[in-house]
Amino acid sequence: MVRNYIIVTASYWGFTLVDGALRMLVLFHFFRLGYTPFTLAFLFLLYEAAGIAANLAGGYFASKFGIPRMLAIGQATQIAGLLMLSALDPAWTVAASVAWVVAAQGIAGVAKDLTKTASKSAIKATSAEGSGQLFRWVAWFTGSKNAMKGIGFFLGGLLLDLVGFRSALWLMAALLGVIFVAGLALLPRQLGKASSSKTMRELFGKSRGVNLLAAARIFMFGARDVWFVVGLPVFLYANGWRFLEVGGFLAAWTIAYGAVQALAPSLVTRSDDGLSREIPAARLWAGLLAAVPIVLALTMQLPQISRPDLVVVIGLALFGLPFAVNSSLHSYLILAYAGSEKAAEDVGFYYAANAAGRLLGIILSGMLYQFAGITGCLAGSVVMLLLCWLITLVLPLTASPTPIRQQPI
Repeated sequence: MVRNYIIVTASYWGFTLVDGALRMLVLFHFFRLGYTPFTLAFLFLLYEAAGIAANLAGGYFASKFGIPRMLAIGQATQIAGLLMLSALDPAWTVAASVAWVVAAQGIAGVAKDLTKTASKSAIKATSAEGSGQLFRWVAWFTGSKNAMKGIGFFLGGLLLDLVGFRSALWLMAALLGVIFVAGLALLPRQLGKASSSKTMRELFGKSRGVNLLAAARIFMFGARDVWFVVGLPVFLYANGWRFLEVGGFLAAWTIAYGAVQALAPSLVTRSDDGLSREIPAARLWAGLLAAVPIVLALTMQLPQISRPDLVVVIGLALFGLPFAVNSSLHSYLILAYAGSEKAAEDVGFYYAANAAGRLLGIILSGMLYQFAGITGCLAGSVVMLLLCWLITLVLPLTASPTPIRQQPI
């Protein structure tokens, strides 16, 4: 069990490193070509939209065919997306270039969420010592994954400066090829196989806890990406930061955020049933999280600020602490709520909501920044975090053994 957990974690580390680098490559390359903030956001729309369907399908097929097979499909799909993006011709028109990049990003979005769903489901399949081990393993997996994503942000900016756009994509595709072969060779093919849903109604018939947690996840990740994806990088660059400095800050933020996620079990009082203390903790940390952008948005209105970029950087650095604990708690709670027979499907449903939240955040990030600057992005974050906090207030303190549709009316 531990061996399989280590293999899956290492495999996802490599994938996430490439995924983080790809995000920075696309953002900085096309910003340097003169694309507007809203157009930059548009480049990532299909990436997130495709992820909604990919998570649902990934959960279903991971149950049906096993987790290693879905990991391999996700990695192969990402390689295809990278090679497609490398074929972009600078002589094409803007419209043709945008269409090509959006399509390639859609392929990358499918790849990322197939891989994520399979990897997160593997934790449930390999954890055998109750909620204590599950929380620790989820926290370490999620935290270390995000640290690797942060390194990927830095790597993306570095590769763009050192080898250029196309060569960076080829190098990342080669790395994923090595990971693809290693995963097929080392993981047992039956890992995570279980009975899958027979109908669409059954696939979407989740427990109350899963449904509410998915709704909270939409607003929590939308609240991050509304400033993180387009607004903050463009704001910092407009205030004199270089691409490498912007990538370095996003990398440091994500690495620190991942480290806090890994430590989350030591910040949350544990309960024997795995929910009665963890749910109140999720409510508390959601309230603390909402308070940070409220204070930051109000501070940005003060007329005496001479370095608004530093104020935003410090404020969003503080934002990372409660966001990391919340994210780790939610990642644990979805597995605590998930049914053991179809955990992959429940996880896929939950991360489809996660992708929907990121999609919402990306659309608003470009739109709000273009019309209201970074303060508009922060205001959007405040609204979504307050909705997230309200939803956590009604999370159930026990895991429902059966989906809502099977309960008597």
